[in-house]
Amino acid sequence: MFPMSRFDGGAYQARFDALAEQGVDVHGEATFVRSLSPVSVLDAGCGSGRVAIELARHDIEVIGVDVDPSMIAEARRRAPALTWVEADLATLALGRVFDVVVMAGNVPLFCPVEDRRALVRACAAHVGPGGALVAGFQLDRGYGAGFRGDSGYGLDDYDAACQDAGLALDERWATWDRQPFIDGGDYAVSVHRR
Repeated sequence: MFPMSRFDGGAYQARFDALAEQGVDVHGEATFVRSLSPVSVLDAGCGSGRVAIELARHDIEVIGVDVDPSMIAEARRRAPALTWVEADLATLALGRVFDVVVMAGNVPLFCPVEDRRALVRACAAHVGPGGALVAGFQLDRGYGAGFRGDSGYGLDDYDAACQDAGLALDERWATWDRQPFIDGGDYAVSVHRR
């Protein structure tokens, strides 16, 4: 997706550390994923490892993948015993499946529009039988751009990409803590199942 680091992994993680020190719950995505009772999770677009590390603390086997070398370096620094893979999600082929593949933190939106279907297809290929692809992203940032040529609503496009990859929508929420989704909202957490 990106040829070089676009982020500073340490600075990115420092923002979450500061929020946690203020008492903010920074583990909503991990809590959501844990509610699905997975044994194994692929944290696709893991960034500095925040979600993966929290899942591992609860004895869930987790592999984190990110294309950004700075993010992977920070994840490795924070949790050297976990498996971290620097790779492009649109072409990812780990040769195994997981109970849950999670794309937290607007991961699809960081992917170039022309690669978004490939991103969904590659991530879906890692979802095992009965497993789930879980993604949370902003809707007002135009997921649909590149699929329809505009920056429209976008969920129809994401759902269509999931369906093309053999997954069906199971549930959708407005937040990671399961606030009801309302059409026209600005964020969606979607669970698609094989």
